[in-house]
Amino acid sequence: MDIFAYFEQHPALFLTYAGILGLLVGSFLNVLILRLPVMLEHQWQHDCKVLLGEEVADESSPPFNLIHPRSHCPQCKHQISAWENIPVFSYLFLRGRCSACGTRIPSRYPLTEILTACLSLIVAWQFGPGWQALAALALTWTFITLSIIDIDHQILPDSITLPMLWLGLFLSLFGIFTDSHAAIVGGLIGYLSLWSIFHLFRLLTGKEGMGYGDFKLLALIGAWLGWQHLLTVILLSSLVGAIIGTGMILLRGHDRSIPIPFGPYLAIAGWVTLITRDELVQFYRYWLSLPQG
Repeated sequence: MDIFAYFEQHPALFLTYAGILGLLVGSFLNVLILRLPVMLEHQWQHDCKVLLGEEVADESSPPFNLIHPRSHCPQCKHQISAWENIPVFSYLFLRGRCSACGTRIPSRYPLTEILTACLSLIVAWQFGPGWQALAALALTWTFITLSIIDIDHQILPDSITLPMLWLGLFLSLFGIFTDSHAAIVGGLIGYLSLWSIFHLFRLLTGKEGMGYGDFKLLALIGAWLGWQHLLTVILLSSLVGAIIGTGMILLRGHDRSIPIPFGPYLAIAGWVTLITRDELVQFYRYWLSLPQG
């Protein structure tokens, strides 16, 4: 029996699998979020030294990547065992502290796992068993990863955005979310729209209002969802950014001179549009059909 057909007959089991998968993926995303920026910084430093003709570190030294070294406590270097690495449950069992030295484990790790599981459940419930659900899960996990990295480091790594952009274009060949024409135009408009706003803002103010990673992220969203949804994503992301940014300034005293990354707002808007795009199209059609005047 086809696995999708089996899950269609057992929707509760499908949702259960989606939730468990979300927890496991969320645990991996914690590793990716923590290590990828460090890996990029090491690579940038290496490239700069090579360009300047300076001596580089011994390449025979132990590598730092997503696998090596093993996860460990940053305080006492205690290696995390398998039973200490069960998503959420290990955190609760350990009461949020290292089993060796008692150092507090940041709550963001279980929160990321819970967030990934919850969003994965919503995706599974919205799309049901099928290729759309699998693709939407991959895009959801990408949005989570990019958002947290952007919050921490103000970067949106090309090693994530560009492969996912190409994957969106590839999926359009099969009409997973949109057709190839809408995907290609969406990628172009997504990139060029923010690129134009960036240069216009810099021309008027002499400041850079956003980074090139934001252009690529919107191009990614356009490639996945089609150009028809880009205006919604831009408006929604601006609204989310205005609400959260104002709240941070009023409630937490966030310094207005400190830049607030725009990537998470684009990701939130892109995910909401992914989940509700059919309803949005119906709303637009209803609104346009209303008598004017």
